[in-house]
Amino acid sequence: MSTETVRVGAADEAVERRREQRGWYFYDWACSVYSTSVLTVFLGPYLTSVAESAADADGFVHPLGIPVRAGSFFAYAVSLSVIVAVVVMPLVGSAADRSGRKKPLLAAAAYTGAAATTGMFFLDGDRYLLGGLLLIVANAAQSVAMMLYNAYLPQIAPPEERDAVSSRGWAFGYAAGSLVLVANLVLYSAHDRFGVSETTAVRICLAAAGLWWGAFTLVPLRRLRDRRSASARTAAGPEAGATSAGLRQLVATVRDMRRHPLTLAFLLAYLIYNDGIQTVISQASVYGSEELGLGQSTLIAAVLLVQVLAVAGALTMGRLARTYGAKRTILGSLVAWTVTLGAGYFLPAGAPVWFFVLASGIGLVLGGSQALSRSLFSHLVPPGKEAEYFSAYEMSDRGMSWLGPLLFGVTYQLTGSYRSAIISLVAFFVIGFALLARVPVRRAIEGAGNPVPERI
Repeated sequence: MSTETVRVGAADEAVERRREQRGWYFYDWACSVYSTSVLTVFLGPYLTSVAESAADADGFVHPLGIPVRAGSFFAYAVSLSVIVAVVVMPLVGSAADRSGRKKPLLAAAAYTGAAATTGMFFLDGDRYLLGGLLLIVANAAQSVAMMLYNAYLPQIAPPEERDAVSSRGWAFGYAAGSLVLVANLVLYSAHDRFGVSETTAVRICLAAAGLWWGAFTLVPLRRLRDRRSASARTAAGPEAGATSAGLRQLVATVRDMRRHPLTLAFLLAYLIYNDGIQTVISQASVYGSEELGLGQSTLIAAVLLVQVLAVAGALTMGRLARTYGAKRTILGSLVAWTVTLGAGYFLPAGAPVWFFVLASGIGLVLGGSQALSRSLFSHLVPPGKEAEYFSAYEMSDRGMSWLGPLLFGVTYQLTGSYRSAIISLVAFFVIGFALLARVPVRRAIEGAGNPVPERI
């Protein structure tokens, strides 16, 4: 084969890789609107108000006969959705690696979540149980879809590109979140001019997020390619039952991960500090509305500020990683998270300016800490086991994220103070920092059988 032929082949491969990367970015563009508009802004306060309208004289609702304070119902529903995802993700991940076909599974998970989110239009009156059910389905489906989406990263980006590619994906997501939040803010603030009530405006915003999610998922489904690795071809054949084969593969995955203790050490650190991140994302609007007495328009504007700054933050931290390495950059972001969250405890009620300052601090570190964690983990995954290991990563991303909302909800239930609930989350960042600092990432990458980038 001539040198010119090799050069042309490499150029064609690079063009195809860029095309896949651009398609991959668009799933963040599609699904991040759910995380932003639904989980972060509208659903928490709205579902809490629906639960409060169904509560008894003591402020409790009784799902399945269990007494739950109405103010804690949303946090408990988030926790339950994560438990459901933990059960499903390993089975889907092992099936994806065995078959080499991530795309059909990604489509099924994404459209299940999009349908559940669109169905939130029918959440009104005292239908808190319907809201809890739709939240559980949508959140679990989002976790499964993100696991499959993340598993594409090692396949579409060589090691030296992953920090940048991962950061661009997060930036795309936050850009979409900003765009849709502007439209939501216009609709919610001027709902009378549009001839709809405030609650109807909220329900339209919730349903629109589901429609957006479903529509833009078409782009990655058209551009991403499925690849069947050698390990997939030698795995259990297609005749094996999906559930039994998935369970066998799950056991094999757990055993295999024990051979990579440094990868597990990173997952433990990520499990801890990301729990804090996810809880802040899901509970910030409840804290702002219930403890600080801020209106919905203020909360939307604050989250919009977070989204805009997160785009710049993700790209900036991606550049910092080129100079200082991903690990050091993540450690720096955890220090910033600790300081920012600690300051949030002292915010005065009814003072939106200080809430905007807090939102600015969150936005600058939010996207980068998550993007770099994803790209760093991609170096720790043995080749051919991307979906299996990213199911464990997503379980770390979502799987222990029930603990943060649970702690937040229990603290509020015991103290009646959202300030006490929010300050309890500082521990996740402090412990996560200490654990991550002890992980020798270069040895972890070598142990996984991957090339070590010059700067990591």
